[in-house]
Amino acid sequence: MEYRQLGYSGLKVSALSYGVATFGGGNEFFNAWGGTEGDEAKRLVDMCLDAGVNLFDTANVYSNGRAEEVFAKAIEGKRHKLLISTKATFRMTDGPNEVGSSRYHLIDQCNASLKRLKTDYIDIYHMHGFDATTPVEETLDALNTLVHDGKIRYIACSNFSGWHLMKSLSVSERYGWSRYVAHQVYYSLVGREYEWELMPLGLDQKVGALVWSPLGWGRLTGKLRRGKPLPEVSRLHKTAEKGPPVPEEYLHQVVDALDEVAAETNKTVAQVALNWVLQRPTVSSVIMGARNEEQLKQNLEAAGWNLTPEQVAKLDKASDLTPIYPYWHQRQFTERNPAPVPLYE
Repeated sequence: MEYRQLGYSGLKVSALSYGVATFGGGNEFFNAWGGTEGDEAKRLVDMCLDAGVNLFDTANVYSNGRAEEVFAKAIEGKRHKLLISTKATFRMTDGPNEVGSSRYHLIDQCNASLKRLKTDYIDIYHMHGFDATTPVEETLDALNTLVHDGKIRYIACSNFSGWHLMKSLSVSERYGWSRYVAHQVYYSLVGREYEWELMPLGLDQKVGALVWSPLGWGRLTGKLRRGKPLPEVSRLHKTAEKGPPVPEEYLHQVVDALDEVAAETNKTVAQVALNWVLQRPTVSSVIMGARNEEQLKQNLEAAGWNLTPEQVAKLDKASDLTPIYPYWHQRQFTERNPAPVPLYE
């Protein structure tokens, strides 16, 4: 397993990490992802550790805390072998202060996650989304306090806009507080908007990307085919409207290119799609999910090899879309405003 620097920090994380949103299955939405428990959860964790995976990602809202609890049991006696990433911000209960990134909510939710995870500290603590109603200074001061208290070690954000992240970094710099070292983002061959602003920002400010849903919300598994219905077992039956929209013909155009590269490399469509993300600038780790051992084994085999530049260019071309303004305009001035990755060759 390759280990990469996490943004502007001294922490090394595995190129592939494991997302345990499939643990617990506490409600209809997360049941569609999976309901892994007990011995099966322990086995999946052990498979990851044996493969060199050292980062495991969860969140307080995953099955309303149940995913953290199942994960805690799965890592009993192994806490020292791994890094835990969890999150706060989204609503947990109906109370007026049970949502957001206020000092009140963050301290409360951090303590609750520590209890569920049965650990004294969290390695990477994410703001799951941007809270525009709480002063950025309040959020970062609270996080900095949690760092100094030893409850969290690094802070990160998720699903921020460019200005959300840049303002936060500026405030941290102004006061000498802990800064976001990572940004957990949606990025895939059928969701490349991350490249327009957030990737250049990550390069400039040394913020590492932790990529969620690198298979395009389950669309790049190789099971979705032109003219055929969804597979009988697919989370898209219940969660498609919650995820990123992908035009059908565009999806099949990308899958066609993936099929070609998969045949050339003797890899699966999913492995090629994951490997493409692994090779992109700023990417510190790609968070993979798996409901069972076979899925996990297949995903782990996405690392340890590289697509050729020609294969990357083929996939880039098939998945390219004209960006919104001002990004399409900036493409016309690459002499002084270079793109973080070539358009394609």
